[in-house]
Amino acid sequence: MQTATHDSTTAANGWIACLTYKSVATASPGAGDLQSLVTKARARNRRLGITGMLAFENGCFFQTLEGPPAQLDLLWSSIKQDTRHSHIDILSEHVVTSRLFSEWDLLIDERFLDVPAARSPTPPAVAEHIARIVALALDGDDIRLNALIAGFADEGWTGDAVVSLLIEPAARALGDVWMEDACSAIELTIALSMLQLAGHAVRYAPASEMIRKSRYTIMLATAPGESHMLGTSLLADQFTDAGWKVEMAFPESEQALLNQLGAQQPDAMDIGLSDALPRQHALIDLRSAIAHSRLAALGRPTILSVGGRLFADAAASAASVGADYARKGIAGSAIPIAELVRQNRQRQP
Repeated sequence: MQTATHDSTTAANGWIACLTYKSVATASPGAGDLQSLVTKARARNRRLGITGMLAFENGCFFQTLEGPPAQLDLLWSSIKQDTRHSHIDILSEHVVTSRLFSEWDLLIDERFLDVPAARSPTPPAVAEHIARIVALALDGDDIRLNALIAGFADEGWTGDAVVSLLIEPAARALGDVWMEDACSAIELTIALSMLQLAGHAVRYAPASEMIRKSRYTIMLATAPGESHMLGTSLLADQFTDAGWKVEMAFPESEQALLNQLGAQQPDAMDIGLSDALPRQHALIDLRSAIAHSRLAALGRPTILSVGGRLFADAAASAASVGADYARKGIAGSAIPIAELVRQNRQRQP
């Protein structure tokens, strides 16, 4: 991923156009095809002052683009004529006052790729920030940790950048510390709680018009008995800022989860495992919870997503536990889950 500065390309009136679409690939792209597409798109986007994200899954492209209206119109005209895809469907088109992906020419979401992709090395400056966050969290220094996280927003970091580049890697680093027997389970839990509280300083881009009008609802739950709730808590901030109605659940048992799901009947439910530890042993119980959740939501079919370090590390997939979607992380989850909800509503009589 490459960073870019786009302040000089913002429209004179301060508005940024934003467009999200999906399409069907006309041929199955290989690893080289996808890499070539991304490389050319990043160069083009940088030239036009366009930022955004691109995902590819099961033969379909899903992309959000944002930038000055005139430049975005020019790019969109080119995209519509690209023979590498067809059946283009615009999911959202609106204007906003700030960018969601201001740090990225093109953020490629590798969880959707059908080919393995190597992780990009963490830039030294970012690695230093992560190390600082981990040290403050383990020391229990909430005042300095809160000030540090809040300071990134003051410096122009987007909410998604703070979460995906700093908070989530710090959570995984804390998990590594515990797995190396360098801290106790209690110290790990306290450190994650510190990180969770500091993360509430992160704010996200305004809701799209589509989500605001649709009044989507989501239940954000930790996996039954899961003691780490960092991801679920930060998801609540993201989905609330994105215009969703949010309910929270921290069930001690599968039955408690099913009772709340049956009572709420939301459009979607996300079940989160630990963002610090892999939790491979939790897969069997998670698979059971999802299977029974589908039965509990028969009256109003619910989109079921899962998340946590287990899925971020690509150690499992949504299909392995019967979910509709597996989050690679916290940032940006509202957009693909909203699309799944939209499709689900269209299928209902």
